[in-house]
Amino acid sequence: MKLSPDQLHELTEIAIEAASKAGVLIANKSKEKLSHVNIKTGGDSLASQVFTEVDLASEKIILETLKPTIEKYNLAILSEETTDDGSRFVKDYFWCVDPLDGTLPFIEQTDGYSVSIALVDMSGTAHIGVIYNPVDGTLYHAIKGEGAYKNYKKWTLSASKQNYTLVCDRSFLKHPLYNKVVKELKSNTSKKITIINHGGAAMNAMWVLENTPGIYFKFPKAESGGGSLWDYAASSCIFNEIGAYAMSYNGEPLDLNRKDSSFMNHKGIRYVSEIPDRPH
Repeated sequence: MKLSPDQLHELTEIAIEAASKAGVLIANKSKEKLSHVNIKTGGDSLASQVFTEVDLASEKIILETLKPTIEKYNLAILSEETTDDGSRFVKDYFWCVDPLDGTLPFIEQTDGYSVSIALVDMSGTAHIGVIYNPVDGTLYHAIKGEGAYKNYKKWTLSASKQNYTLVCDRSFLKHPLYNKVVKELKSNTSKKITIINHGGAAMNAMWVLENTPGIYFKFPKAESGGGSLWDYAASSCIFNEIGAYAMSYNGEPLDLNRKDSSFMNHKGIRYVSEIPDRPH
């Protein structure tokens, strides 16, 4: 079954409703003292291991809002806090949900956390991408073939004349190649290098678009963790629709429906909003 444009619009509005409801919950909870901070397996950094009761409450709201669409259109679902039942491999489309991306900045009460919802087809192409920032209420969304939107207004890139932005995970600051990467960026642009390093994957991606030209990447690695399907599905749709670059680190398409794992460490990611003003 191929969804029609009207059906994609319907599903987008429901995804926006789900993300907005969850975002309001998260914003309200951000003012309260957390009663539980838990550790989960499957990651090699604190950011990938921490989750809270807010993650679970946000997921509950999202799944309740999306449930009618799952039944109506026979959709599968993959959500960070729910066990993968494998239905995304046999159904035409699946919801890909991160109920609270950037749990660590949420706990620390810094900007960089968000709600991320995407609709992905069986081949791994995102047709809908919705990202909601609870900190300031900014809504980003895109529908495949229809452009990208910020707060419901058509969104286009606007490049800085002075700055080139490197967006990275905070753990990358201690990476053995960090200094080499910064040096290479400086050698390939006349712009000042600005570094943002405190967000989750979804807001990191949006900050690349908000601070064009910019780049956000993760190296491939042997061990699991440090980036999953739900971290990049929504942003990949927004990047594609705004005319930016969202691929695996090696230049191959993103694996957004992996059969062996939900992690994307095997190929890494590379998001670019504009290449430097002098070629590599």
